[in-house]
Amino acid sequence: MSRCGALGRKRAPPSAAGVSLLAAIPLLPADASAHGGDLGELWLTGPAWTSDPRVVIPLYLSAVLFLVGTLRLWRRAGHGRGVRRWQVVCFWSGWTVLALALLSPLHWLGERLFTAHMIEHELLMAVAAPLLVLARPGSTMLWALPVRWRAPAGGIARLPILGGMWRAVSAPLPATLLHALALWAWHMPGLYDLVLVNAFAHWLQHLSFLLSALLFWWALLRGPARIRGYGASFLYLFLTSLHTGLLGVLLTMSPRLWYPRQVAAAAEWGLTPLEDQQLAGLVMWVPAGLVYAVAALALAGLWIRRSGPASGQAHAT
Repeated sequence: MSRCGALGRKRAPPSAAGVSLLAAIPLLPADASAHGGDLGELWLTGPAWTSDPRVVIPLYLSAVLFLVGTLRLWRRAGHGRGVRRWQVVCFWSGWTVLALALLSPLHWLGERLFTAHMIEHELLMAVAAPLLVLARPGSTMLWALPVRWRAPAGGIARLPILGGMWRAVSAPLPATLLHALALWAWHMPGLYDLVLVNAFAHWLQHLSFLLSALLFWWALLRGPARIRGYGASFLYLFLTSLHTGLLGVLLTMSPRLWYPRQVAAAAEWGLTPLEDQQLAGLVMWVPAGLVYAVAALALAGLWIRRSGPASGQAHAT
């Protein structure tokens, strides 16, 4: 703790963190092999890969269900029908990103380097989640079940209690608020410190990030906002980019360490603890912000295109 505090007082300006971000793209600075180990070796050694059954079982179960469901659908309806090819590409792209974030040495490195931990979180929320939502895998997975199970499993979501709860949380505003709550709550120092020492809390953090992000992207891309022309989706994406960017700015500009335990091993990777925190903040601020900005612009374009004919008719009358 004292070592972290001493290193933290040697404040590096945010501009230095911006330069260091170039070295953080491959996650490690050039001399990292002399301190924390060679990245190539990490990808080849078993201990650096996650084997937690709470992560491995759901991940591989979803892959098997989608694969079997796709094959059965295409065998019956024809290749590319029932589930479209682009949906299959979206699912496997999102699934691969999810697997890399949760199973690969990136997860192991994230327990030792704040920047890697932030990259892991952004892959979950800003890359994997929207890809999986676009794939809409639920109906495809139902085809992997035995015939007699499909109708009961598909009808669960139509139960009055569950249906009412889903409609309440899947509207754009509550979905955006829940996602923001998950993000800010887990970045409070007390809860974040718990994540660093408790494996169950760490798993729960990732689960809440992923589920809230899936809900958020579903509400914007697949929910009522889609029917209304994506105007609300654009607004809530813009607001989300603002508050996530704010959290990134606070982490980047802060003169003190927020989570000393998280950055305690930064020196092993060629960074001071404060530089590690600044890089993590920049990851949340810039790359993640770009994802939200691009998505918002795309939805704005769809909104304008869909509202064009209606506005033209209005002027004609």
